[in-house]
Amino acid sequence: MLTTAIQIIAIASVLANAVVYGTDACFALITRSVYDKLDDRTVTISAGWGHYYGDRRMPIVGIGGVVTAVAATILAAVGGHASAAIAAGIAVVALVSWLGIYVRVAKPVNTEQTAAAQSGIIPPNARALQEKWNSVIAGRVALQFIAVAALCATIALA
Repeated sequence: MLTTAIQIIAIASVLANAVVYGTDACFALITRSVYDKLDDRTVTISAGWGHYYGDRRMPIVGIGGVVTAVAATILAAVGGHASAAIAAGIAVVALVSWLGIYVRVAKPVNTEQTAAAQSGIIPPNARALQEKWNSVIAGRVALQFIAVAALCATIALA
């Protein structure tokens, strides 16, 4: 019964983190190149409104992904599934690392771009702001990949 619970919770974590991973991967693969072709005002307005909605809608998914990864880690450890607990623990470390990058680099940019979009006043450092945000996207995608892969391993090893 505990094995099934671990797997169900890890599946829920995969599904939640897949939303974040997919969002970041889409930006890295597509949107970043589109933004490179646009003027600073258009990028700032588009990114700002994107962050406005994303910062309101994504936290529940992200929090759910982290909480379920932690729960899977604990259940696997308590249930004596050492390999599954290690895999889930790797996912937790990756997700906490992702969150650190988000809070320290991406979130401040999100806040500035959102304010600019809402006010219509484009900051003189608009391109630099977007470049700062872009500078961490590859790392964020890699961390989400590690988390989702580790959670899949958790499911297989439980």
